[in-house]
Amino acid sequence: MSEVISIANQKGGVGKTTTAVNLAASLAKKDKKVLLIDIDPQSNATTSLGFARGDYEFNVYHVLIGSKKFSEVILKTEIKKLHIVPSNIGLVGIEKEFYSPKKKNRELILKEKIKEIADRYDYIIIDSPPALGPITINALSASDSVIIPIQCEFFALEGLAQLLNTVSLLKKTINPKLKIKGFLPTMYSNQNNLSKQVLADLTHHFKDKLFHISKSKECIVIPRNVKVAESPSFGKPISEYAASSKGSVAYSELANVIIRN
Repeated sequence: MSEVISIANQKGGVGKTTTAVNLAASLAKKDKKVLLIDIDPQSNATTSLGFARGDYEFNVYHVLIGSKKFSEVILKTEIKKLHIVPSNIGLVGIEKEFYSPKKKNRELILKEKIKEIADRYDYIIIDSPPALGPITINALSASDSVIIPIQCEFFALEGLAQLLNTVSLLKKTINPKLKIKGFLPTMYSNQNNLSKQVLADLTHHFKDKLFHISKSKECIVIPRNVKVAESPSFGKPISEYAASSKGSVAYSELANVIIRN
């Protein structure tokens, strides 16, 4: 049975999709069978792995409305053990499709659909949209845990309380097993005092929920890195685009922690 991990933060521009794509790729490079589900209407995770919108006919939208099964929309990537369920801008209309008052268990649709393919993968990574709407609620309801990327810049912690309250509420109601796997500082620069302050604040408030390199007091941070920013435009994860870059090393270390725990 696979471990299902959502990457979530209702704040945009925090490195959520970057983390979903590169963590999934790093896990696959470590010989794990990984499925990345792109459930963000912007479909940035899909394009980050080299797929244009004309490359596939069906996507996660068709799964959620029940016209296709997950097994019918999965695409193979250039990385041997990494598959992806693509998204499409049409997903923005999903609320009207399955969030009618007559729809029962509407928060559990994704969870039910995942059961079909759950035993085929070691990890299922879900890239959720930057909002706490029905799509993200479905993602969290289907997940064992959530990783929360936090940008090391001004207003980094803005809105975090709302997300934490949502996770707590879901845990108490429809998904008792849901836990926060960890907070991941992103876009960190050790030349920037603000980055250092945000990291210090995170360490103060969430020390036990940061990812730590084995036998080290240092927590894993994703550096502000040109190669990481460039790689999506080439349709490649950082492990394929610039394997020796600091960003690639950081995501590889994160994957090690996920596997270890």
